Amino acid sequence: MRLVPWVELMVCWFAWVYPFIFRAPHCQKRPSTTASLPTFAGLLLEGLGIFTAFVFRLPRETPPGTARVAASMIFAVLAAVLAWTSVQFLGRQFRIRAGLYEDHELVRTGPYAVVRHPIYASLLSALLCTLLLLTPWQWCLVSLALFLAGTEIRVRTEDRLLASRFPDAFRDYRRKVPAYLPFLR
Repeated sequence: MRLVPWVELMVCWFAWVYPFIFRAPHCQKRPSTTASLPTFAGLLLEGLGIFTAFVFRLPRETPPGTARVAASMIFAVLAAVLAWTSVQFLGRQFRIRAGLYEDHELVRTGPYAVVRHPIYASLLSALLCTLLLLTPWQWCLVSLALFLAGTEIRVRTEDRLLASRFPDAFRDYRRKVPAYLPFLR
């Protein structure tokens, strides 16, 4: 049972990161507007949340248990599916730093019809998989608080940018589709 969580985590994180490294368009030479500072602050907090999940672990003599492993598998699959489909549907709009290309389009199909920021939902799913497999409950709360604070910074930054470019369309989209947690506005 001790090897299963580590194998699952490696598969989960590899499946999550693969589309961003090998399928997303990088080094696009198109004019754009970028919000680097909030992106960096959000990434830093999200990274600290993920770091916390990996560093503060369950004692060796306390494996995660069958229920936690089963639940983590659901989050692992969700993380991979959302990552792959998000990159596919975002296409040329993909960016690491919050910003808009001069010819940016508002994507509202695929996973973007369910949540406005499915990449953040996918990363949250990968984090939840990790928390369930490795982290004691008290550290889960710290990890989630850091991660969600960073994600909120990034979501609000991107929402402001999209609202400035697509005022009416984004207002309608925002009213109908939650940010990154389905069913929560």
